[in-house]
Amino acid sequence: MLRKLSTLQIALLVSLVFHGSLLIIQRSNPQAFERIFQDSPLEVILVNARSKETPTQAQAIAQASLAGGGNVDVGRATSPLPPSPTLEVGDSIEMSNKQIEELQEEQRQLLARLRQQLEALPAPDPKKEAKTAEGREQAEQRRQLLMQTAEIEKKINEENSRPKKRYISPATKEAAYAMYYDRLRRKIEERGTRNFPESQGKKLYGELTLVLTVDSLGRVVDAEVVVPSKSKLLDKRALAIVKAAAPFGAFTGSMKREADQLEITSRFTFAGEGGLTTTLLGR
Repeated sequence: MLRKLSTLQIALLVSLVFHGSLLIIQRSNPQAFERIFQDSPLEVILVNARSKETPTQAQAIAQASLAGGGNVDVGRATSPLPPSPTLEVGDSIEMSNKQIEELQEEQRQLLARLRQQLEALPAPDPKKEAKTAEGREQAEQRRQLLMQTAEIEKKINEENSRPKKRYISPATKEAAYAMYYDRLRRKIEERGTRNFPESQGKKLYGELTLVLTVDSLGRVVDAEVVVPSKSKLLDKRALAIVKAAAPFGAFTGSMKREADQLEITSRFTFAGEGGLTTTLLGR
């Protein structure tokens, strides 16, 4: 009989049987019917460990079985993500510099402790180290201490070789830095107003943000447009104005003790009536 039916008729017959079965299940056992269509999707996640136990009720799909773990007692275990990096402005920059100094001090203290441990070890004895377990243990301990000492010394030397940089922001309170920035700002604005950028006899108007780095003698060691204007020519002229306005004068004694370079972020506005004006921005 089925051979006489067309493909469409067979499909309709199967559909009727299937839906009829569902209606029978729904009438006889509604709870079982609901479980069939219960929406329980599993998220796909990556785990950084595995366990011998298989979870009794999986809550996610992963590359390895992991029962428990993480930082919650109920629900799926999770691991905290590292905090997202935030842009530091004003006083928070000063706090960041203080934290760096504290970390450097911790490195120096750790280095001193490692050196003390090295000095406390017996003098190297190749014969003893080759023949006895105690000697081999002391040799291995000395090797580990020397490796750690060399690594920390390398980090400290790298940090010391880098120029100490201070970031000037609107929240900078020290009078010496505020006065230095004011002198720098005046020289740049005077130069930019006097030599206002032009192209084919027409003045170039616009706004851009520039990061300027100055060394302890007031010389420009780096200048970069980080937020350009609508005119590439104006951006180039702004950089030329900054370099032409330098040097800005040597740092004071107190400034030299704290920094080898100053980094300054400013908004440059080339307006029709006011000439060039600069606005100090946070880092």
